[in-house]
Amino acid sequence: MNKEPMFKRILIKLSGEALMGNQGFGISPEMIQYVAEEIAKVCRLKIDVAIVVGGGNIFRGVAGSSAGMDRSSADNMGMLATVINSLALCDALEKRDVPTRVQSAIRMDQIAEPFIRRKAIRHLEKGRVVIFAAGTGNPYFTTDTAAVLRAHEIKAEILFKATQVDGVYDKDPVVHDDAIMFDEISYMRIIEKQLHVMDMTAISLAMEHDLPLQVFDLHKKDNIYKAVMGLEKIGTRIYNK
Repeated sequence: MNKEPMFKRILIKLSGEALMGNQGFGISPEMIQYVAEEIAKVCRLKIDVAIVVGGGNIFRGVAGSSAGMDRSSADNMGMLATVINSLALCDALEKRDVPTRVQSAIRMDQIAEPFIRRKAIRHLEKGRVVIFAAGTGNPYFTTDTAAVLRAHEIKAEILFKATQVDGVYDKDPVVHDDAIMFDEISYMRIIEKQLHVMDMTAISLAMEHDLPLQVFDLHKKDNIYKAVMGLEKIGTRIYNK
C-alpha cells in the first residue's frame, strides 16, 4: 500500500450544489462542515491544496440568462455566489486549524485578497490552503474553466473534481439503467462523445496543457484522501492517451 501521497500540489473543484446537502438551496451547515473535514484530512498530509468552488447552490448564471436576464449580469451574480461559498468554506477550514486564504478574481479587498498568481503560490508553499473565488472574473466562463485555468497557473499536478456523481458514464445513469462508468478515459474521447463532464472550454484547456483530471463522488467519506493517496481506484481518471 502506498503510504506517501501521490501528489505534492493539487487543485480540488467543488460543485456549489454539493454544499446544499438536502436543503435544495443555499449552504447546509452540516455539509460545509463535512467538506471542510474531508479537505482537512488531505491538508494533514502536508501537500499543497488549492480549491475552486462553484456557485450553483445560490445562483447559476446560465439559469438566469435562460430566464431572460442579460448573460453578463447573470454570470456576475454567479461569480459573487462563489465568493459566498468560498468564505463559508474558509471559515470552516480555519476552525479546523487549517490556515486558509481566499483570493477573488473580482476585487473586493475588505473580504478577500485579489488573485495574484505568485502570491497564491507563496501561500501554498507556506502550507496555506488557497480558495480561488469569483471564477475567472469574466462572464461566459464557468467555474470548471476557472479551475483548470488556476490549476495550470499554480502548476498543480492534478485536478480533482469532487461532485454529485461517482464518475464519468457513457450516458446519463439517472435515465439509463445500463449506463457504464469509465475507470479512465481520454480527453479526446470525452470531446468525441460529447460527455458532460465539464464544459468543452475547460476540457480543451486541460487537454492542451496535459492536466490529468479525476472525477468522483464528494459524498463518499474519505474519497478525496483516497484519491490523493492512490489507495484504490476512485471515480474516473481523464488524461491524454
